[in-house]
Amino acid sequence: MSEITTKDGTKIFYKDWGVGQPIVFHHGWPLCSDDWDAQMLFFQQKGYRVIAHDRRGHGRSTQVGGGHDMATYAADVAELTTALDLRDAVHIGHSTGGGEVASYVARHGKGRVAKAVLISAVPPIMVKSEKNPGGLPSRSPDPLLRLQPARREDAGRRGRQLVAPGHDGRRQRPLRGNQGLFGD
Repeated sequence: MSEITTKDGTKIFYKDWGVGQPIVFHHGWPLCSDDWDAQMLFFQQKGYRVIAHDRRGHGRSTQVGGGHDMATYAADVAELTTALDLRDAVHIGHSTGGGEVASYVARHGKGRVAKAVLISAVPPIMVKSEKNPGGLPSRSPDPLLRLQPARREDAGRRGRQLVAPGHDGRRQRPLRGNQGLFGD
């Protein structure tokens, strides 16, 4: 079984197949590296080196109670890419894996990353706030960046409503999600 041990003692399982430009796959929550097997086989047959890991607390990696934040996930990926000496890598992340990719590229990816692909990702917060003073203003001209809770104090409560600009960009209309998606 292939694994590295991080500085805090967490064992991170990984798969590493083939030769060529590396493609690193980052799984979503609560999945594991096995979720990428079909894509890994496809790209390996096309001449790429393919790597996927089980994030800490997932799959065959150490089941730990702490370190479940994007900074730690990114640090784990940095240790993996260093151990495997990955350069010019394409990082593909789905869901939480997309947030992991974004955090890794921003914090540790200099000189190692060729491209990043985020699929239905949970990226770090982009909107300007007290905790994120370098973010974008919430009234960004880009309609996708204006999505925000209808009333911030109601975020996460009954209704779970988002407000998006109308198709003409001038008026706002409430968006209601399927309550099945918001279940506890």
